[in-house]
Amino acid sequence: MQAKACFSELGCITTRSQFGGYGLLAEGVMFAVISDGELYLRATASLEPAFRARGMVNMIYFKRGVPITMRYYLVDESLWCTRNELISLAWQAVREARKEQQMKTSSPGRLKTLPNIDINMERLLWRAGIRNVYDLRLHGAKRSYLRLLQQQNTLGLRVLLSLGGAIAGYHHAALPGELRCELIQWFEHVMAMRSHGHEPVIQDRSMA
Repeated sequence: MQAKACFSELGCITTRSQFGGYGLLAEGVMFAVISDGELYLRATASLEPAFRARGMVNMIYFKRGVPITMRYYLVDESLWCTRNELISLAWQAVREARKEQQMKTSSPGRLKTLPNIDINMERLLWRAGIRNVYDLRLHGAKRSYLRLLQQQNTLGLRVLLSLGGAIAGYHHAALPGELRCELIQWFEHVMAMRSHGHEPVIQDRSMA
C-alpha cells in the first residue's frame, strides 16, 4: 500500500477499520485515515491552524445520513508531491495524537463527579461516545448536546445548560450570564433549524 510505504519511517505502520475506510497507526497511534481513496491527516487543536493555513480541508463523514465534520484534513496532490513536508506534518500528527492520548489516559475522570451530571446523564453521555471528563471538555457543551440529540431527540434546554455548567464548574441554575445567553441563543438556533427539517452538522472539535 502506497501510504504504508510512504510513512514507514514513522515506525511500525498498521491499519484498522475506521469511518468506513481504515486508519493508519504509527506504533499504535492513529495519525491518518484513508476514505474513498483519499488520505486525511489527523489534527489536534494545536495542529488545525497549520493545516488550514496550508489550505487543507476537513473530511466529512456521514453517520446515519448526518454529515459530521471530522478533525482530519485532506492530503491533496500538491502535498503528495512534497514528500518531506508530508512526512513532517505526519510526524506532528503522530506526536500531538500521542500527547492527546496520554492526557486522556492519565486522568480521564468520572463524568458524575461534575456538577449537573447524575448517573442517568452519565449513561446517556456514554452511549453518545462521551465517556469521561476529558471527552466532555474536548467536545464542548454544544457538540456534546448534538451527540445526545442523536440518542434522544426530545432533550431540552436544561440539558444543554447542564452540560455547559458541568464543563465550567457551575450548577446549571448558576451559570454566568454571558455563557447562559450564548447557550440559549445557540439552542434556539438549533431548534429553529430542526423545526424546518434541517439537522445541525456536528463539528469535530469543541464548539463551546
